[in-house]
Amino acid sequence: METITRARERGILFLRLLMGGVFLWAGTEKVLQVSGAPFDAAGFLKFGTMGTWPGAAEGAIINPTHTFWAGLTTDPTLMTFINFIVPFGQMGIGAALILGLFTRFASVMGTAMMLFFFVAAWDFGRGVLNSHLVYAVTTGFLGYAAAGEVRGLDGALVERMSFVKRRPALRYVLG
Repeated sequence: METITRARERGILFLRLLMGGVFLWAGTEKVLQVSGAPFDAAGFLKFGTMGTWPGAAEGAIINPTHTFWAGLTTDPTLMTFINFIVPFGQMGIGAALILGLFTRFASVMGTAMMLFFFVAAWDFGRGVLNSHLVYAVTTGFLGYAAAGEVRGLDGALVERMSFVKRRPALRYVLG
């Protein structure tokens, strides 16, 4: 039984570090402009949200939410916010998962982000299961499994804080 517990802990730690690395890199490459250009979500929102479906004509708008996503690009203030929150949100989620700090909150934010990407991309040309959905489910599992308690700062620091001890509900939000 002891071996199973250690194996589970290692598995949870591995998934937490892996997903943390995925989020951290995704945000870092945008901030550091690895592509050579400043990050701008407008191209994706206008053209990457048209969607795909098996047998659909090239260039056809399949995604029923496309108008919403493309409409976001018409507001410069909103685009400034989106262009900030996506990379820095990804970096924050990634760092939190890697450190095991505020893991439940980070997993909720990461799951929400991936579900937004899943709906926005509507990429079903090769099936319903894609990386956005897998990342959303995996990140959600990390919060459910309280992954920050496994060799993370949630178990070593957050849950031991007197502020959190006096407010047990915070353990479920932060840890």
